[in-house]
Amino acid sequence: MTGDPATVLVIEDDAHLNNALTATLKAAGYRPVSARTAAEGLRWFNHYAPDVILLDLGLPDRDGLTVIRDLRARGATPIVVLSARDAEAVKVEALDLGADDYVAKPFGVDELLARLRAALRHGVQARGAEPVVTAGDLVIDMGMRTVTRTGHPVSLSPKEYDLLCELALQLDRPVRRADLLRAVWGSESADVQYLRVYIGQLRHKLGAERITSVPGVGYRLTAQP
Repeated sequence: MTGDPATVLVIEDDAHLNNALTATLKAAGYRPVSARTAAEGLRWFNHYAPDVILLDLGLPDRDGLTVIRDLRARGATPIVVLSARDAEAVKVEALDLGADDYVAKPFGVDELLARLRAALRHGVQARGAEPVVTAGDLVIDMGMRTVTRTGHPVSLSPKEYDLLCELALQLDRPVRRADLLRAVWGSESADVQYLRVYIGQLRHKLGAERITSVPGVGYRLTAQP
């Protein structure tokens, strides 16, 4: 993807979890910014203008629900809540205040990264500033919903396009089959044969070397095939 990696503001007071999230985000290709309190998080929000926020509700200086309200007053940056509070009323309140998603602790890394990718997609859609991804002679303009190869338009079906965008958002990184099925077909329990068929169609239209299989994981869109 052209441009800088997405900046993720992590507002989490637990030092161990904060450090683990920061390391995970770095390994996944993001630029994490760490905060341990609400005050620090709001300060870094103003300074770094993050692309997405991971917010714990149990902060030492303020309740995270009030932080959601403050963040929403400052803009539409996507907010993914991380919380051990699993009561339905708390989830509803967080979402009603403007959170984009709610992940209950403990959570799996793969699930969190998938929720993060979804929040980032929603964020760029809300801003009307979809990314443009360049992979060699392939250009995917997610704002215009166009795909060109060597300057010529490539005709894709809606499912082919959605699948390509999921791979493009993780350019040069493997994307799990389950994540692709969830994002494009709505459930990771969808028939994996659908995925194989559409990957085959994309390879036919874009070049077989463009999308590589990652054994035991899924698929990768390569920047320089």
